[in-house]
Amino acid sequence: MQYHFQLTVTDILKRKHFENIQFIAGQGGLYRVVKWVHVVEVAKIKSLLNGNELILSTGVGWRDDSQAFVAFLQELIDSNASGLCIDMGSSVFPIPQEGVALANAHQFPILLFLKEVPFVEITHDIHSHLIHQHYQMISNLEEYSQQLNKKLLSIQHHEEILSLLHDHLGHTVLFRMKGNDVQVVPSSSDVSYAFLVECQGKELLQKRVAHQSIQVLGQNYADLYIYAEDEEISEYDTLILDRTSTAVAQHLLRDLYVEEKKRAEEDEWVNSWLHGEHTEIEIADFLKSSYANGKCKGGTVCICKFHEFPQSGSDKTYFKLLFRTIFEQLGFYALSIEKRNEATFILLNYRETKNQKQRLEMGIEKLLNSEFIKKRKTVVTVGVGKLIEQLSDMHRSFKTAQETIRVQNNLAKVCHFYEDLHMYRILSMLNEQSDLQGIVMEYLDPVVRYDKKYNGKLMETLRVYLSCNGSKQETANRLFVVRQTLYHRITKLEGLLGNDFMNSEKRLVIEFMLQAYDYLVSTKQMKQYPVER
Repeated sequence: MQYHFQLTVTDILKRKHFENIQFIAGQGGLYRVVKWVHVVEVAKIKSLLNGNELILSTGVGWRDDSQAFVAFLQELIDSNASGLCIDMGSSVFPIPQEGVALANAHQFPILLFLKEVPFVEITHDIHSHLIHQHYQMISNLEEYSQQLNKKLLSIQHHEEILSLLHDHLGHTVLFRMKGNDVQVVPSSSDVSYAFLVECQGKELLQKRVAHQSIQVLGQNYADLYIYAEDEEISEYDTLILDRTSTAVAQHLLRDLYVEEKKRAEEDEWVNSWLHGEHTEIEIADFLKSSYANGKCKGGTVCICKFHEFPQSGSDKTYFKLLFRTIFEQLGFYALSIEKRNEATFILLNYRETKNQKQRLEMGIEKLLNSEFIKKRKTVVTVGVGKLIEQLSDMHRSFKTAQETIRVQNNLAKVCHFYEDLHMYRILSMLNEQSDLQGIVMEYLDPVVRYDKKYNGKLMETLRVYLSCNGSKQETANRLFVVRQTLYHRITKLEGLLGNDFMNSEKRLVIEFMLQAYDYLVSTKQMKQYPVER
């Protein structure tokens, strides 16, 4: 059975005391909704109306003044009144034609009682009906909510909820999940998503469409619409739509949890993928058997390191769902594994590669600003590895993501992407290919040993002196030492590094070695000389 709980002018005309009436204007407004009935005998009424009132009047305040009647009528139209009923049974008087023309232009119903009618009985009858209708609406809403709850316990697909919505209201239902085609119930309907968009610009049609966004994990996951073909959307329709959207969101969230559990079983395979143990063919076969089938355009690895990782299983699952939801809306498919205080994600790119980094940046920003992170007041370090084209190279991205996490903890600024590490990237490659520590100490060993032995500050002085381009006055000011102390330190540096350490080529190498030294210390690879900055 279909319910709408909407009393229209047409419904009013079927009730008692409306047998002897004459329509003189606005017959196109029979669809207008009536929420209350007022008896009005004054000309100035606009401030007393809230909209959708049916006005009963004998015309005492304006029957002898055509201009007053037109002004009165204009106020009713501006206030979105439902119609005007005039009692002509006790005293017949002419209705100004300019008023009739105005009502017709706005499809505002004007009808005449040809016999005297008791207004008090009309208002009592209609108000009693409206109050009863309101109680019935509350009862039906509760019953519908119970039906939804029962559905949620047994359904396999959200289409069953959409069908329940259609059966209850009789309206066409449209459902659009992000990245998917529009679903229409009933399927025989010719209403399209494009038509709904067109309705937004047409006032009459706009009143026949209601929309509710479906939020899952704080993200706009889908959109639900209803379209009423022959009537306006009622308050009851919007309440039912709201309850339905909540039920759909709960079902989708349950599906995501089930999906996450299945993915957890794939951890072992994903872990071996991250360590370079699979070929392109093996990876393609794996993706075909999972949810990620489609034309993949490379990807990357993203590591999220928590200072205090959520301890409960539900929190960990929620974080992974939140991460996946955010990045899937940005064109990435995510596979994850969890290890102690880290969550590692393989992000497969299914959109254009030219804006891949910008989309990753957007996703990281949304993730770090999410309510989940803010409420727990935990610090998360995010590291994104090298962007790769061949999926069999994912282990390279994984290794560089780990490098990004290690280095980022000691950088002065936040740097989520491996490719933004610049000099640190070169140092990382040099460290892989050669004995970087040995090269560094060939140049800096005397200074490091001196500071360690005498608790000196030659390394600090060297850094500042180089950054000031050899300006002794600026260096002294930045170190907060007198110039004589600075001269003594520079003399000591010349003795340890050579008098030519400020010559262009040697200076360039020493500056590079200082950055390399900092890199080794930050990544805890300077084992023999653990001297801090």
